[in-house]
Amino acid sequence: MNLGDFKETVTMALDTLRANKLRSGLTILGIVIGVSTVILISSVINGLNGQVSDAVASFGTNVLWVFRFEFGFGRPSTEMLTRKQLTYEDAMAMKDLPHVTAVSPGLRYTNFQFNEGNVTAKYKSRKVQSVSIEGDTAAVKDVYDYNMTAGRMFTDTEEERASDVVVLGHDTAAGLFPSENPIGQEISLEGRFFTVIGVMDKQKSLVGGGKNPQDNYAYVPLNTFHKLHPEVLDYWVSVKYDDQKNRPLVEDELRDLLRRRRKVPNNKNDNFAIFSSDSITRLWSQITGGLFALMFGLSSVGLMVGGVGVMNIMLVSVTERTREIGVRKAIGATKKTILSQFTLEAITLCAVGGFIGITVGGILASLLHFIVPVSISPIWIIVAFIGSCGIGLVFGIYPAWKAANLNPIEALRYE
Repeated sequence: MNLGDFKETVTMALDTLRANKLRSGLTILGIVIGVSTVILISSVINGLNGQVSDAVASFGTNVLWVFRFEFGFGRPSTEMLTRKQLTYEDAMAMKDLPHVTAVSPGLRYTNFQFNEGNVTAKYKSRKVQSVSIEGDTAAVKDVYDYNMTAGRMFTDTEEERASDVVVLGHDTAAGLFPSENPIGQEISLEGRFFTVIGVMDKQKSLVGGGKNPQDNYAYVPLNTFHKLHPEVLDYWVSVKYDDQKNRPLVEDELRDLLRRRRKVPNNKNDNFAIFSSDSITRLWSQITGGLFALMFGLSSVGLMVGGVGVMNIMLVSVTERTREIGVRKAIGATKKTILSQFTLEAITLCAVGGFIGITVGGILASLLHFIVPVSISPIWIIVAFIGSCGIGLVFGIYPAWKAANLNPIEALRYE
């Protein structure tokens, strides 16, 4: 087929669409739904992936975490629940490992089931509810690259003396001090008064919009935390090491140290967990893998329905244009020409549906940007458009073959 025939075929296909607007619109509706679903879900997943990557990077470089439970979603197993808790002495022993530069054991008083706090912070007549309290050593500032909007972190001296000082999360400070400087002010936490010495910047959230629970925290020295909640002894240990290339070695050294201290037999598995930001990324990849599978399932149904509709309208078109086909064959059109013409018409029909689907999906993704992070991927736009054209090719072949194999004499007699 030369360029002139190609242009003529595309023009004829568009004329068919214009002549039967309602029928054509209903025919490509499945294509539109399938393609817009691909664009919308891929945009949301790309946006969430970008946000998770930024949040993981904000946790700090060269940091490992040690806890008695494995990292992940879901309820801990019975075996995990019976494990011994990590101790402060375990954390201090990690400081002596050759490649470790800083260690900070931390304790949290929060509702892990609902990912929110149990405490109400008060300042004069103002209150902020669902505040989580975290106790850290002064070394926490050496492990994490915290950004402070005001003030400072607590010192070794304040930790040793169990001073009643507090560093507030961004949302906690904003709720208690909407229009005044919080530094030096006294707030009430669980019946005790604390002097505010610092305010955290907003923390990057792993997923979604809305408020980040990590911004509704009150950070106090570890010894001060013991005065508030002596019953909480489930340490979460953050370990910073010197160089990324030494990470496997550091993990092995931590594992050997903890197995010795916790008296784990050689034939038993670890009764603790060591993980890094890669663990978060892997877990998120598993989740997004399921979302991608859902995306392909939903879009495939729409595309298949659209493909059946395209086949139907092309078969109707062949019937309606039987005499035209007979005339074209009588004046010398070959089977190949007729086959190419009707196949290209089906592809053009689906391409229009794909273009509309991309536009609709892009608009919906832009509107969804106000709720969740969204990033439209040019790669998925190309994949969706090529997929819609592929549907036209697959489902347009049979009607095109039927048209190409019509007997010209019978076609000319068709009424």
